Amino acid sequence: MSFFRKLFKSKELSKEIAEKKPIVKLSIDDAFVHNFISKGGKFLYCISEKEIISNLNQIISENNWDIITCYDKQLNNFLKKSNVKFQLEVDNKKPFFTSCEHLISDNGDILFSSNQLSTHKIASLTDDFIVFAKTSQFVRNTGEGLTGIKTNCKNGTIPTNISAVKKYNIDEDNDNFLNYGNNNSKNLYLLLLEDL
Repeated sequence: MSFFRKLFKSKELSKEIAEKKPIVKLSIDDAFVHNFISKGGKFLYCISEKEIISNLNQIISENNWDIITCYDKQLNNFLKKSNVKFQLEVDNKKPFFTSCEHLISDNGDILFSSNQLSTHKIASLTDDFIVFAKTSQFVRNTGEGLTGIKTNCKNGTIPTNISAVKKYNIDEDNDNFLNYGNNNSKNLYLLLLEDL
């Protein structure tokens, strides 16, 4: 009987060893990109304003969009230099061009607040998002992102409506009951500008 016990123990041990995979520690930016792309996000790295405008034009052309919604005055400068019309009023049929608060590395989420969304819920906005962010906006996790929002409040008023886009494939069906009625999946392009 001890022979069989030894045999099964050795099989269990070899199975445990085979299942153990080496843990790869990625940098904060590499981890974000890996998680973001694995969720279906589209990522475009830019090193200049010229590249941002060029990539923005390609996204618009690829999707045959004629008008974009954008009420961020700084981002409107990019749109003025590109060949696209934009509107200030939110329309859930038109793509939405916005900035964000932070890029969350450990899960590939993008964190927004009322600074970008005003009073609108993510789920009520269009399915098509173009997000502009900088490499200085990477944070390790949601806790660091929330701390960063609080730290960046210059006038002492913390923004409201803090939420994140967690999935970048609008056709994916998620049966998780915790997400019932809170589907904020977006067809999302990220224009990431190197600023460090």
